[in-house]
Amino acid sequence: MADGWQGKLERIDDYRWRIPQDYKPGMRVPGLIYADEKLLGKILQDKSPEQVANVACLPGIVKASMAMPDMHWGYGFCIGGVAAFRLADGIISPGGVGYDINCGVRLVKTNLFKDEVRAKLKMLVEGLFYQIPAGVGSEGRIRLSPQEEEDVMVKGSAWAVSRGYGWKEDLEATEDEGFIPGADPGRVSARAKERGASQQGTLGSGNHFLEIQFVEEIFDEELASIFDLQKGQVTFMIHCGSRGFGHQICDDYLHRMMSAANKYGLNLPDRQLACAPVNSKEGEDYLAAMACAANYAWANRQCIMHWSRGVFEQVFKRAARDLGLELIYDVCHNIAKVEEHLVDGEKMKLCIHRKGATRAFGPNHPLVPEKYRSIGQPVIIPGDMGRASYLLAGTEGAMKETFGSTCHGAGRLMSRKEATRKFPVADLDRELSNRRVMVRAKSRRTLSEEAPGAYKNVNDVINVVTQVGISKKVAKMKPMGVIKG
Repeated sequence: MADGWQGKLERIDDYRWRIPQDYKPGMRVPGLIYADEKLLGKILQDKSPEQVANVACLPGIVKASMAMPDMHWGYGFCIGGVAAFRLADGIISPGGVGYDINCGVRLVKTNLFKDEVRAKLKMLVEGLFYQIPAGVGSEGRIRLSPQEEEDVMVKGSAWAVSRGYGWKEDLEATEDEGFIPGADPGRVSARAKERGASQQGTLGSGNHFLEIQFVEEIFDEELASIFDLQKGQVTFMIHCGSRGFGHQICDDYLHRMMSAANKYGLNLPDRQLACAPVNSKEGEDYLAAMACAANYAWANRQCIMHWSRGVFEQVFKRAARDLGLELIYDVCHNIAKVEEHLVDGEKMKLCIHRKGATRAFGPNHPLVPEKYRSIGQPVIIPGDMGRASYLLAGTEGAMKETFGSTCHGAGRLMSRKEATRKFPVADLDRELSNRRVMVRAKSRRTLSEEAPGAYKNVNDVINVVTQVGISKKVAKMKPMGVIKG
């Protein structure tokens, strides 16, 4: 622990920890970390709390600089960070969104059950592995013309559905119906467009995956019935983002924002927090380009889901609708959005940064799809490939406390380099086989980098967000088959 973060930390209760505003000069609000003692010990080791304190120094921030229990070190903002900024005098920071803009997750249900899928699991995993392009620099079966690529940037998931890649009702089950308005392809560089032209409909690498799961546990029968889920039922989950397209947009604007920070006289505690006023030319340009990447990512997950449905059809010799392959929901967790929230009893429009954090709007919010409005927004939390993933629901507590936000996953425990050293592929093969998880990956190295032991235990993370009341547990899914880049 001697090498870990040694800053000032105050215990609020068993799951909340405050970095006081007087910890360092320039803090405008306190920091707030959600964790139990077990998770906190791991969090302090990577010094990410210093990033929470740094974000608290940024102009226009309100309430607190927050971090979820899956937090770990990131670029500028920690991964797991949530921060809200006034539009009048606040900022927008690419580091508060991340390189993989709209990295997100979608959960699809089936009317199949564990045993009937287990009998055909190898065929299913192999089919998905060959049908879904994955891996570093992977290119898809879609080749976008310049005009088509601009259509993707503007229309998002609706572009994919209009081309036959999915169903109209998929849009209703996607956050923001699969697109953010205000996207402007004119704010996107030629290099970003070049990278995006051949990567639509691809899974990518790293922690991205396609996973076949079964519902291991139901925590709330009433909520589960609204999602039409029951114990033993099979689902599949897609986790990916905007690929090299979004990465390039982030990179382009980070360079531009470094100049903007100097131009507007912003005193930053860390150069990686490069930013500009939300209402500046640079800020507006970034939001318009970020929307392009977010829309690209939603179309990407939509295409992957469509081809996955096709594989299920081939393996089970039945139509996707007969198999009940309905999208439960799609969430994004690397995004900045202008939203209205209550701050000290006053309604305020804010620019909410969620980096490695998921929107978790509570019941009766108008942006929650009508079929879920009475129970709150679906929240999908992927774990690691050996343990579990969760379906949660947003709460009124999240609206009051975290600007309608919660965690986004298990959260890394160690670097990819360290994981490769610690978890030899042969050992990992045995471990996953013992857990009855079938894995196919483009790179054997990826398996070591993404070993279950390289991540925090998602069960611990979920316990924190449910104990503090910013999410409600619905169901737990256990992996059966995993496709990785």
